[in-house]
Order: sequence, then structure tokens, then C-alpha cells
Amino acid sequence: MIDQERRTLIVTCFGHFMSHFNMLAFPALVLPLSGRLGLDVAQILELSFWMYLLFGITALPWGMAADRIGGSPLMRLYFVGAGGCSLAAAWWIDSPVHLSLALAGLGLFSGIYHPVGLGMISKGMSRVSLALGYNGMFGNLGLAAAPILTGILNWLWGPSAAYLVLAGLNLLGFLVMVLLPLGNEAQEGATQGAETAKGMLSAFFILLFAMMLGGLAYRGATVLMPTYFELKNIGISEAFSRLSSGALSKNLTATLVTSAIYLVGVLGQYTGGHIAERRDPRFAYLAFHAVCFATACLMAVTADLPLVAISVAYFFFLLGGQPIENTLIARFAPRRLHHSAFGTKFILTFGVGSLAVPLVGSIQASQGIEACFPVLGALSLALVAVAYLLVRKT
Repeated sequence: MIDQERRTLIVTCFGHFMSHFNMLAFPALVLPLSGRLGLDVAQILELSFWMYLLFGITALPWGMAADRIGGSPLMRLYFVGAGGCSLAAAWWIDSPVHLSLALAGLGLFSGIYHPVGLGMISKGMSRVSLALGYNGMFGNLGLAAAPILTGILNWLWGPSAAYLVLAGLNLLGFLVMVLLPLGNEAQEGATQGAETAKGMLSAFFILLFAMMLGGLAYRGATVLMPTYFELKNIGISEAFSRLSSGALSKNLTATLVTSAIYLVGVLGQYTGGHIAERRDPRFAYLAFHAVCFATACLMAVTADLPLVAISVAYFFFLLGGQPIENTLIARFAPRRLHHSAFGTKFILTFGVGSLAVPLVGSIQASQGIEACFPVLGALSLALVAVAYLLVRKT
């Protein structure tokens, strides 16, 4: 790996870590904020809707901008903007309206990362699939770190402290870019052959539909998990409470379990990256989401240790499918439009995926939180059908 590739990977890996940390800090605070603000869970979840929506729907404009001006300037804007909005969230933590605005800004600036960072990797790295696997691992570390660190900070000092630390971490990313300046990734890196240069647009359009379904499943699952574990893992919570002489709350225990499960997803990302480099990623994509269908259905009828074990399998394959999916984008999208291609993906996965927030909120309110998981399983089953169509088409 040449020095420029190493710098690109460092910056994009930290950016991926922070983009997921930014989005996953809030779910760990849903129940604490519910008690603090005197609102029910569904109302608290609604405060995050614009954050998740803007995180997704701004991806294409950010990607188009990156195809024109390069990724580095937008990455710097991402770190500074997300840091400022995190400070605003800490300041406005007791005002639902202003907190929702600060979260919306956090989603807007965090939306820069995926189209820009993944495009930088696909254009600037010689071993794209493996680099995407490593990059995905750091995204998963962000998923794992957000619930536990946020839970600990809330437990010690309250939710404002969680967003103050989040601001500091985002601004650290800007400092990293000052110390490790990047060149223009559009002019660097090895080509991936004529197929990548021209793309296969019909296959890419099929893939977009699959990614929309995956985005709905991903957002629904990640928003639900801390709350679901707090409600369903009563035996685990009681055991942790006894071991700590009552010092660990149910919320902190739930965030600990959530973080541990997301941490296993790091291995899933690594596995997915290696499989995408060495095997046909189309078949791997189909197989990974077939497992997601089965495990999501089982999560609805389990609790405590069986629930945790099944959740480990679910997130291993759900998150492990992401570097495989990104490899397919790099294969089927025209090379000169890779930023825009990833932007289009994340409009669907995070923009349309944000609709999972009101969806699971509505299901939770009318039928109970357990009823959300068969719906997530149905989304994975539909994705398997679309992945089969992709295999047949190509």
C-alpha cells in the first residue's frame, strides 16, 4: 500500500467510524430522554426522523459534488459540520424542537461520508474489496462504540455529556485531515477493468432496489435494538445488576449488549470483504441476506441469552453484506460516477431507510415491539428475491 492509499484509508476509516457513531448515539438515549422530557418512546423516536432522513437524501447531492470537486474538501466539511451540530444538541438537550433541529443538522453533515468516503476508496485503492472490508470494520466499531460510550456518559453525567464528547470526536477528524493531507483521488489508483469503467447500468438499477430494502431493514433494526434489549433481556439485566451490586442500570446493560453484538459485526465486515475479493459477490450477497431473514423472524420469539445469540448471527450477516454490496456497486457503476453511484445508494438505504423509524414506531405502538421483527424478516426475504434477479440478469 502506497503512502497516499494509507492516508486515504486512515481518513475514510475514521470518517466511517464517526458517521455511524453520530447516527447510533441517539437510540441509546431514547429511554433516558423519554423520562427527562416527559414524552413517550414513539415521540422521542420522532425527534430523530429528520436526522435519519437528511443522512440519506443528501447523499446524492454530496456525491455529485464530490465527482466535481473531489472528496477531501467535503470530508473536512463533514467533520466540522457534524462537530458543530453535536455541540448544538448538547446545548438544546431539554428542548425537543431545538434538539430535533440539531439532530437534523448532524444527519445533514454526516450524510457526506458514505458517497464521498466510499467513492474515495473505489477510485483511490488498488484492492477495492479488501479496503471496503477494512472500512466496513471501522463503521462497525462506530456502531459498537456508540451505544456503550453514550450509555456510560449518560449514566455518569447525562445526555448532554454524550453529545459534547461526540462533538470532540468529530472535530478530531478534521485535525486528522490537517495532519494527513490527501491528494485528488480521482487521478489516483489502479483501474478495475473495462467493466468497471463503463459499468452495467441495468444491473446497477436492480441492485438499487435491493439496497433500498436492505436500508429499511438496517435502520429499523439499529433503532430498535437498545430499547428491545432493555425490555426483553430482563434476566441478563438482573444478573448484571446483582454482579454490580445494583450499580448498572437496565439501560446501561442494554447498551453494553448492543455494543457487543455490533462488535461481532466487525468480523462480519472483514469476512464479507474477503469473500467479495475471492468469490462471486453476487451469490454471497444473496446468501448473507437469506440468513438475515431466518434470524430476524427468530428474534421476535426469543429473550435473554437466546435472543442475544440470534442477534449476533443477524448482525454478522446484515453488516457483513455491506462490503459485498459496495463491491457490486464498484463493479456495476461507471467509474467516473462512483461518488454519485454511492450517493444514489445511500439515498435509498438511509433516505428511504429512514421511513423505518415511523414504521417501527407505529408497529410498536399498535402491536408491540416484538411485531417489528417479522417485518424486518420480510424485507430481507424480498431482498433475497431481488438478489436472485440480479444473478439471473448478469
